Amino acid sequence: MNTLSPFAKPLYIMAKPAGSLCNLACKYCYYLEKSNLYQDNPKHIMSDELLEKFIKEYIEAQTMPQVLFTWHGGETLMRPISFYEKVISLQQKYARGRTVDNCIQTNGTLLTDDWCRFFHDNNWLVGISIDGPQEFHDEYRKNKQGKPSFVKVMQGISLLNKHHVEWNALAVVNDYNADYPLEFYHFFKQIGCRYIQFAPIVERILPHSDGRHLAAVNEGTEEGLADFSITPEQWGNFLCTIFDEWVREDVGEYFIQLFDATLANWVGSQPGICTLAKTCGHAGVMEFNGDVYSCDHFVFPEYKLGNIYTHSLVEMMYSERQLRFGKNKFDSLPSQCKECEFLFACNGECPKNRFMKTASGEPGLNYLCKGYFQFFKHVAPYMDYMKKELLAQRPPANVMEAVAKNEITV
Repeated sequence: MNTLSPFAKPLYIMAKPAGSLCNLACKYCYYLEKSNLYQDNPKHIMSDELLEKFIKEYIEAQTMPQVLFTWHGGETLMRPISFYEKVISLQQKYARGRTVDNCIQTNGTLLTDDWCRFFHDNNWLVGISIDGPQEFHDEYRKNKQGKPSFVKVMQGISLLNKHHVEWNALAVVNDYNADYPLEFYHFFKQIGCRYIQFAPIVERILPHSDGRHLAAVNEGTEEGLADFSITPEQWGNFLCTIFDEWVREDVGEYFIQLFDATLANWVGSQPGICTLAKTCGHAGVMEFNGDVYSCDHFVFPEYKLGNIYTHSLVEMMYSERQLRFGKNKFDSLPSQCKECEFLFACNGECPKNRFMKTASGEPGLNYLCKGYFQFFKHVAPYMDYMKKELLAQRPPANVMEAVAKNEITV
């Protein structure tokens, strides 16, 4: 029985209905190789039995009247529409008065009129993975035959717009497109995308006996950094350049997740992304067979919490082990971070990127630290102004007028 306090933090589980199956073979994808963890189960698709068990438990585990389901991959559209029609039916069966929402992440290449009608009619939010203009996107996002995917993604976006489906963009920032921040940003404005999430790609290569080649958090050093990884300097310049245009022209019109989360930390609210939060661990991931892991970026054997057939979601997500995982995000920070003027804004970012050493040789420094420091230093005067506006119950978009009048001292 769930005896948790109604004030307990929310519980989120990202579900993988097709595991790591995908019709693309993006060079930097961290999830394709997860199939090596399940070589004894070649199908890699969630059964109807597991789907029902998950939906029932997930809804019952919530302490709030709103329930958000997140469907992720791999490629989620490798499952047919009929699978997601079952999702809707089961959610209605077990909702018991709760409001249920769904969001789904897709590469967009398999979208059809039927898919888009389904998303529109059921009010699903669709996340599209797209890495900017064609030249940038096609550099790494190719199919298994090595052919580019941009044209099909744009066709998918056109269908979403045709059927009035709400969608946003997840854009991976890599060694190539990071050098063209304004071209990158202008592209999203030109296609009418108002909600954008930038995801800096940082991976290290470390071959394993089971066929995996990416390093886990506690393995290896920066020596094995993958060539597609962004540099800290690129990341800092990328963010600052886009911010300068956004703060002059686009506040309140275009929503950059990282900028919104930074402002949230500036005013002392919970940021909308876990990477900038003080603690983590409330958002796990469930594989196609019911295995639950601490986080989507921690699907490694040592971070497996159990299986839904042997442990409840509540048991796993509120276990001492998972709570320690979440708390360790802050507790494991090196002294350099804890003494930093921007600790409140950064909180060490994601633990998966903490494989560097500080100037004094202490381990645990985030690889992107230099880039984030540059960004926070650069935006501080504007964040201070927007904080002042928010506290006075005025729109933070007033910052644009202040910038135009040179009222902000940089």
